[in-house]
Amino acid sequence: METTSSRVGAQPAEATAEAPAAAPQPTPEPERPPAPPQTQESAASAPTARRAIDGYLRADFPWYGLDGAFTGPRWLMQVGAAADGTVEHGATGHGDEPSARGEIATGEKERFAVVITVASNPLRRSGDGTGVLEATSVASAAWLAGSGLLAYSWPGQMDHTLRNDWLDQQTEAAWELADDLEGADWSTLSLPVDGEPTTFHYRESEFGWVLAGSTRAGVHLGAYGRGMSAYGLGFSAIADLGTYA
Repeated sequence: METTSSRVGAQPAEATAEAPAAAPQPTPEPERPPAPPQTQESAASAPTARRAIDGYLRADFPWYGLDGAFTGPRWLMQVGAAADGTVEHGATGHGDEPSARGEIATGEKERFAVVITVASNPLRRSGDGTGVLEATSVASAAWLAGSGLLAYSWPGQMDHTLRNDWLDQQTEAAWELADDLEGADWSTLSLPVDGEPTTFHYRESEFGWVLAGSTRAGVHLGAYGRGMSAYGLGFSAIADLGTYA
């Protein structure tokens, strides 16, 4: 049987459809899809909120967010689905809803953390039905988190027309970093997940931080943020998605 592999794609800011998800494969080098920015779905509009939460409710795995120690705003983002409509990953936001220009445009420092839940899928059919995709992994969560942070980053003094080129270059770097979680660019950080100490791969940049790990519940977690320290965070399964809608 022919086997294909593709990386889990980040969610586009302007997209209206959910993108399929897949995990990275170090060798042979897969064809790399573009990684456009992630999107946010505001809970201000009741129809929009309803559509957003419906996507999350279709998942057959638990969603994760920050635990009860976080008392700020919570909001839904977007889910990613396979070709057959099976939900494979999604994100929940905490704190300020970020924008790409952030403090460059507003002068105010944004404080947010986004938690990405990736289903643990040992084997999945490819979109055209002719092969299978490699299992999702911690690297899948790291890829989504790294590209997600880039989507909400805008280097100072950068012209709007140059940002797409910069984003392409940095996305390529995030791809390579996700495939090398044992490399020197990553350190380890122990954080509670459902009350249990869990080891995460962690890295920082001038734009914020990224982390990725796995849970005992059978899902992989990625997270990224800015203005909020990752060292004080804890994660837990979301008991009521209504707190995010």
